[in-house]
Amino acid sequence: MKKISKKNIIAFLALSLTYLLGLVLIDKGIIDSYLQLNITLIGINIILAVGLNLITGFTGQFSLGHAAFMSIGAYTSAVVTAKLGQPFIVAILVSGVVAAVAGILIGIPTLRLKGDYLAIATLGFGEIVRILILNTDAVGGAIGFNDIPQYTNWTWIFTMTVVTIILVKNFINSYHGRACKSIREDEIAAEAMGVNTTYYKVLAFAIGAFFAGIAGSLYANYFYFIKPDSFGFMKSIDILVIVVFGGMGSIAGSIVGAIALSVISLFLQTIPELRMIIYALILFFIMVYRPTGIMGRDQIKLFKKEVKTNASIESK
Repeated sequence: MKKISKKNIIAFLALSLTYLLGLVLIDKGIIDSYLQLNITLIGINIILAVGLNLITGFTGQFSLGHAAFMSIGAYTSAVVTAKLGQPFIVAILVSGVVAAVAGILIGIPTLRLKGDYLAIATLGFGEIVRILILNTDAVGGAIGFNDIPQYTNWTWIFTMTVVTIILVKNFINSYHGRACKSIREDEIAAEAMGVNTTYYKVLAFAIGAFFAGIAGSLYANYFYFIKPDSFGFMKSIDILVIVVFGGMGSIAGSIVGAIALSVISLFLQTIPELRMIIYALILFFIMVYRPTGIMGRDQIKLFKKEVKTNASIESK
């Protein structure tokens, strides 16, 4: 117990120092607006990837509509802050809740599907949301939503990223998280053991959608302007690539993947036509040479090492 408390204290101090260091560097101008933009995108991608990893990596539900939940959060936050004039914290929470409700509504009928059928259904959901926004003049339609107040800053990005990681990590390590993992490993066996598979699949879907809504809120209130095309099919692919690259079922992998691919995108801004080709090549090599992702193998080795250690202790 004391050892766990000590780890928590060290982690809290490390996070506090990182946050204060970021504040100082921004205040001194060492981190300019361009670097702040990229740090913001990395934070948003981490939140999106951790949420999708809960659905796809830990629960085994293949979703291609994650950008739709992000768009719901972004437009909700834009309406709450720009039209209703509410504080940003209210907009973040409302965006997450609205996206989670959308996740439940789409999750209940579609999560009875599996594999490719579920992927196609979530892809269709994403396109339906995009078309609805595109034809809704109240939120700008095809022109987009302008004049959104800029509330997103280093404090909000850092706080929401850390909160997302901590909450999802605690969920994964709880009874509910283990139920989700059992569904991923063998849904029929999990159901036979008394796990309510439909409930946990919808729960994972709702939590992932909640954090995607928060990411959308941070996105909308950083860039002033949003449009439906920003949350199309390719955005869902971007998030999925981050999850696969970092490691399916690995929170650390989602963080590493989001940072790595955000940096790669940064260097490919001058040649955007090659971006998706390079993404495809990355996925190809990951699937062939490291199918568990960058961090996935490390977890398996760690597990094996523990088994070996226990075996040696028993033999003694």
